[in-house]
Amino acid sequence: MAMRRLFFNRFLLMASVVVLLCCGASGAGGARQANNTDRDPIGAGTFYPPSPPMLKAAVQAMLGDALAPRAVRPIALVVPHAGYIFSGQIAADAFRQAAAYRYDTIVIVGTNHTDAGFRKVGICPGHAFRTPLGAVPIDEAFVAALEKEDPDCVVDADVHKTEHSVEVQVPFVQQLFPNAKIVPLVVGRPDPALCARLGRALASVARDRAVLLVASSDLSHYPSRGDAGTVDRRTLEIVASLNADAIYQNEVGDGDRAVPDLLTHACGTGAIMAVATAARALGATRGVVLSYANSGETIAGDPARCVGYGAVAFTAGEPGADVAALKPSPGDDGPLQPQDKKWMLGFARETIRRYLATATLPLPRGFSARLQRNRGVFVTLNKRGNLRGCIGHIPGDMPIARLTGMMAYASAFDDTRFPKVTLEELRDLEIEISILSPPKEVRGPSDIVVGRDGVVITADRRSAVFLPQVAPEQGWNRDQMLDNLCEKAGLPAKRWQQSGVRFETFQAEIFGEGK
Repeated sequence: MAMRRLFFNRFLLMASVVVLLCCGASGAGGARQANNTDRDPIGAGTFYPPSPPMLKAAVQAMLGDALAPRAVRPIALVVPHAGYIFSGQIAADAFRQAAAYRYDTIVIVGTNHTDAGFRKVGICPGHAFRTPLGAVPIDEAFVAALEKEDPDCVVDADVHKTEHSVEVQVPFVQQLFPNAKIVPLVVGRPDPALCARLGRALASVARDRAVLLVASSDLSHYPSRGDAGTVDRRTLEIVASLNADAIYQNEVGDGDRAVPDLLTHACGTGAIMAVATAARALGATRGVVLSYANSGETIAGDPARCVGYGAVAFTAGEPGADVAALKPSPGDDGPLQPQDKKWMLGFARETIRRYLATATLPLPRGFSARLQRNRGVFVTLNKRGNLRGCIGHIPGDMPIARLTGMMAYASAFDDTRFPKVTLEELRDLEIEISILSPPKEVRGPSDIVVGRDGVVITADRRSAVFLPQVAPEQGWNRDQMLDNLCEKAGLPAKRWQQSGVRFETFQAEIFGEGK
């Protein structure tokens, strides 16, 4: 069984792409472009799966996991726009709120990540906007009316050329509203006057039409997981107020200046301001925060450097903000219950299946407070009685629920002793999970009890671990276990008998499928 800290190399690469696209900005220079060429996808293979069947399956899976509608017919939504592996589930939560209603036009107001010199509202040129799922027609009548209503709105190819914030929303539109047209916009900068004019113009053109407005924005960039949660929850409360001035002041004010590494409260502040203004003019009186997560809470994210994702619906109804979704759940230090173990085994299997089928990962949620506590976790895969993969994380520094998905992924795809798991063999795998107690250093081999203790041995800058069940499964006594543990670490078999060796033991709660 392999022991190492898990680094999702392919996901960290994707995260780097997300960072560059969210925050990179370069002036386009020269004359602005306006042409009639349909807009081709640029995010396929980075922000979402490039294969049409996999992309469709990914969107369907996220919509299937989406939270049940909590609001009346949405007038507008706030939706995140990072890679699906990070923010796709929160985006699905937002779009799910509108799925039961008919909309003829979806106006997607995106964020300008790539063209620092652009100061207007860019309309995507052409007749259609393409993704791997096909082409969505642009509502040219709406565009023409918007251009007449607001001189800030100009057809511009440059600001859309490499911009992802509109594109990542389109597959959800294609899945839920196959007959709808779209209006792809990018706000050049979060200027209050510009956004107010755009909001009023959108409301004027959308009135008496079946229109859904979508503000495409992520939240905080790039604090730690804990700081992101604090900052983002306050931002979402302000967004839910539908107060464009407060949304702007939240972005430019000094209230969170002391938060380390906080670059922005919401990269799409301008988009949110414009859509909130339009929604209020169209009768929205209530903001409902639907869901929240940050990248450090996902299977693939880095808790030290996070981006926040929130889903909000603007609707008619009782005036005010509904932020019940942001209330923290109480902790629970009680023993794991059967339903906890069932959730973990199911989530481990779904993590592997989802990646194989859709190149995305599920968001860990829907678990009890008992799985929020930090403990070490190992996930073991067996195939017809033979080991097929096993990787774990011993330090108790991450929540059990998140580690379950991380270690399931690692065991299936990162255990270098085995080929990567395939979708065809998934049905033949049995999953076993070990929840670890905190490791404690012991004086020596005499303190180790075979069958009760897992063991970590460290010597000469090398280390290795065996779970408690390994020695009984192999029929080893203590000395044989330690010989094999040394060899696993790349040490001489009898190195454990010499000086300069560190021994740590831990216990494990072990359960699996079919047990």
